[in-house]
Amino acid sequence: MLFVELALIRWAGANVVHLSYFSNFILLGSFLGIGIGFLIPAARGQWLKRWTPIPLALLVIFVRAYPVQVRQSSSEVIYFTAVKTTGLPQWVTLPAIFLLTAVIMAGIGKITADLFRQLPSLDAYRYDLLGSITGSVAFAVLSWLRAPSVVWGVLAAVALLVLGGRRNTLLYGIPLTAMVAALFLETTTAGISWSPYYKIELKSSPTTTRTYYISANGVPHQSTAPLPVLMQENSPYRQAYEQTPRNPHKRVLIIGAGNGNDVAVALAHGAQRVDAVEIDPRLQEIGAELHPARPYDDPRVHVYINDGRAFLERTNAKYDLIVLALPDSLTLVSGASNLRLESYLFTRQAFEAARDHLAPNGAFAMYNYYRKSWLVDRFAGDLDDLYGHAPCMTTFKRNAAVLVAGMTPADQSCKQIWQPSGPVPAAATDDHPFPYLLHRNIPTLYLGALGAILLVTLLSVRLTGVRIRSTFRYADMFLLGAAFMLLETKNVIGFALYFGTTWLVNALVFFGVLVSVLAAVEVRRRLRRVNQLVLQLMLFGSLAVAWLVPAQAVLSLPFAGRLAAAIALAFAPIFCANLIFSDRLALAPDPTAAFGANLLGALTGGALEYLALMTGYQTLLLVVALLYLAACIAMRFTGRGPGRQTTRMPDETVTVKT
Repeated sequence: MLFVELALIRWAGANVVHLSYFSNFILLGSFLGIGIGFLIPAARGQWLKRWTPIPLALLVIFVRAYPVQVRQSSSEVIYFTAVKTTGLPQWVTLPAIFLLTAVIMAGIGKITADLFRQLPSLDAYRYDLLGSITGSVAFAVLSWLRAPSVVWGVLAAVALLVLGGRRNTLLYGIPLTAMVAALFLETTTAGISWSPYYKIELKSSPTTTRTYYISANGVPHQSTAPLPVLMQENSPYRQAYEQTPRNPHKRVLIIGAGNGNDVAVALAHGAQRVDAVEIDPRLQEIGAELHPARPYDDPRVHVYINDGRAFLERTNAKYDLIVLALPDSLTLVSGASNLRLESYLFTRQAFEAARDHLAPNGAFAMYNYYRKSWLVDRFAGDLDDLYGHAPCMTTFKRNAAVLVAGMTPADQSCKQIWQPSGPVPAAATDDHPFPYLLHRNIPTLYLGALGAILLVTLLSVRLTGVRIRSTFRYADMFLLGAAFMLLETKNVIGFALYFGTTWLVNALVFFGVLVSVLAAVEVRRRLRRVNQLVLQLMLFGSLAVAWLVPAQAVLSLPFAGRLAAAIALAFAPIFCANLIFSDRLALAPDPTAAFGANLLGALTGGALEYLALMTGYQTLLLVVALLYLAACIAMRFTGRGPGRQTTRMPDETVTVKT
């Protein structure tokens, strides 16, 4: 289940623009499907198991036949997309993908639920977690190997064939073969390769001003150009150097080095050392292999495959010039958050970190196609506040702009000083890292999508024959699922800030979460008695500590201390919460239905994550605490309140009044 879920999030986002920004769209569909699969009674829904591969094949073929690029004109939030629209209408594609995802995961969920019923509840949950860890690690390894999509499809097909059994070999084999064939055609398309973040398409240029064009997830992303073109008069690449004439430009840091254009320009201006930071190894490899100036072959260039903010937090070096070079991620950090890969590069604290790494008379420069004047004002206003004077601003066509700020006014020489076009939006911060969101609100685009998802959830549960009233006895499990999903999201965001938004950090967080949950299950299986009141006090105590410790205090620690603090703050509440959950699951009259209610709660928690757009991520801990408090209160009405404790016997579980 987890492997297919991760693969769908990654693959669909690479082929349908805006799913790369709404990857929790697939996540929520997955939780809906799995939850329904667990809630359907054992005697029903066998057709779901028999036909599971068909919606999977339909989804892959549908997306391959109608890849979509959607024009978004929202005035509340910015999306970096293609300049044209393609494919079927958005109102057709997105609901179709959501519903197909839910049906796919409902089938796999039903298979899992029927196996779940064959074992004691904690044993079943234990194997489920071991399988989740295996799926997570397998997908992380494939990301590390940069395996193409056909490999993901083959592994999913083999697993489903095994689960389907010999009786369903033909029924499963035909649609799975069609799915693998579609992915094989994608993989063998000329110029297509996969990085840990993107589906990358490389095309040679028919003009002399560019040599290659690079698209990421279907969107034009970068292009390589000969050095004479990069050094033309009024080139955006030259502005940082021309507007800092007193700067020696000996040590240069480039964040978002990509294919090497900025590196080549830095070398041409006499840099003695260039630290080139790029998060995507494939983009850097393309530059090393194909850039006409061969900048990465120069011994003065030192390459770091890392997140730019993480690099700033770890290095002690000082630079004459720091360039933030077109860091458009075109993707989110994970399927459970609204954080984009580059978001922590554009917060107030990130700009402060860059300033702290400038030598005397140094300068900071950033450029991009900003799309909206208010976004330029937000970043320029931050620089104005931090450096004490307005930065230089040079504008180009298609809303491109270059901002250059010297340490002092004498360290910059401007043809044009930035002047705000209107009210300057508040700065993005590490707690509210949404630079592309104009106001602290949930855009109507998100509200409409979430409302539709919740409506579909209610209808789906009802249409599949699940009695909603019968699930009320597991209201506490529902609330535990919602709280856990929010807590997991908060931890993903925290680790992204502390250690970078790289795929490896993200994979390690999910691995750590699953291991923490498994550890809680193993501890619960070995305990003869569990005092719920003590567990609840431990949970709320660990949440209080995580709330009270500021992020900057953790960031200020050396790497080893930061790692220890991050692990303790993130995984202690998860461990305590899952001791409570495991105890509740062990005594549930219908553990499979209880687990299904928990999964639907996780779907709700995924929707509640959008509250961070208004409140920031730290406040999510308060929402988590309220959900856990509501779950603890609900437990009193199910006979599992803190006034009771459990005695676990070898062959049975009994509840003893204390």
